[in-house]
Amino acid sequence: MSKSLPKIGLLGGGQLGRMLLQAAIDLDLPIACLDPDPEASCHTLTTQFTQGSFQDFDTVYHFGKQFDLISIEIEHVNIEALEQLEAEGIKVYPQPHLLRMIQDKRIQKTFFQTHGFPTADFRLIESSAEIIANEDFLPAFQKLGKGGYDGKGVQYIGSAADIAKGFDAPGLLEKAIDFDKELAVIVARNPQGEIKAFPAVEMVFHPVQNLVEFLVSPAAISPEIEKEAEDIAVRLIDQMGLVGVLAVEMFLTKDGQILINEVAPRPHNSGHQTIRANDTSQYEQHLRAITGMPLGDTKAHSFSGMLNLLGADGFTGPAKYEGLDTILGISGVHPFLYGKKITKPYRKMGHITLLGESREEIEQKAEQVKQSIRVIA
Repeated sequence: MSKSLPKIGLLGGGQLGRMLLQAAIDLDLPIACLDPDPEASCHTLTTQFTQGSFQDFDTVYHFGKQFDLISIEIEHVNIEALEQLEAEGIKVYPQPHLLRMIQDKRIQKTFFQTHGFPTADFRLIESSAEIIANEDFLPAFQKLGKGGYDGKGVQYIGSAADIAKGFDAPGLLEKAIDFDKELAVIVARNPQGEIKAFPAVEMVFHPVQNLVEFLVSPAAISPEIEKEAEDIAVRLIDQMGLVGVLAVEMFLTKDGQILINEVAPRPHNSGHQTIRANDTSQYEQHLRAITGMPLGDTKAHSFSGMLNLLGADGFTGPAKYEGLDTILGISGVHPFLYGKKITKPYRKMGHITLLGESREEIEQKAEQVKQSIRVIA
């Protein structure tokens, strides 16, 4: 049965949108982008680029009215406008009510708890003053309910001495977990209810910026833990009824428990390597899901890794990639540059996918690449 391809509007024009556009070309899917930055990563690649705020009701509404289907590459968007578009018959995936829930970590964590998904103990708080009243719960991480992104909006509160570092805004205290590994499973669901998960990956976070610095796939976990992590992700997206891809970040505790940390309702940093390493990339899978196509095979063809390419500390200005030729000379090393003209300390400027025959080979290549390339000005 034939069907016409939908016209898609995408809220956000950053690097995730850029990689969605690259996947969309193969499926001949026209995608327009809305982003506040006139130099956003997508601005020269999209069929139609609109400069404007994806957090403004009128901007999102009038942008969205032009299309058959709206999706996102960032969850901090105007939900009311998406709800209005949905009410007028435009498909919005992931669905607005789920974005509303995920936008607020308080509601997100409560959803996990209410529906029986394993997650760390937490307490909801309204202000920094309430941290004092919960001193017995420390050490914990204070997380802002809304607005946190890429490690921002998270503060470790180890003891009463750290309380002054807390945020004076509604959020939660999440019990600090003595974990062995941080894992992520990306899972996808289409409107027909078909679900497929990618193999679990293992993440290492930047010690200063609290964002993913390095990941390796497959994760060094037992088949039983792998199956449990996949089952949790599959049950979660099914319970939510979400259409699109969902990244489920998890802790593996030292006593073998899996706890959900948080989720992202979009392509995610923990799935970049799927472009080269898996039969179907997370970006193609998201497009298949939201357009109602059959989901693709998620199997991996090799060991893989991913390094974030961050702007070097101490450099702000027009970006220069020092050592790019060096890493291009290494077999199995694939850089993806995001088209950002200006570098800043720790700004995500690209990522590098690594392919190899073993985890050891991936780790060796990662160290070689880290020593070879810098983004300077």
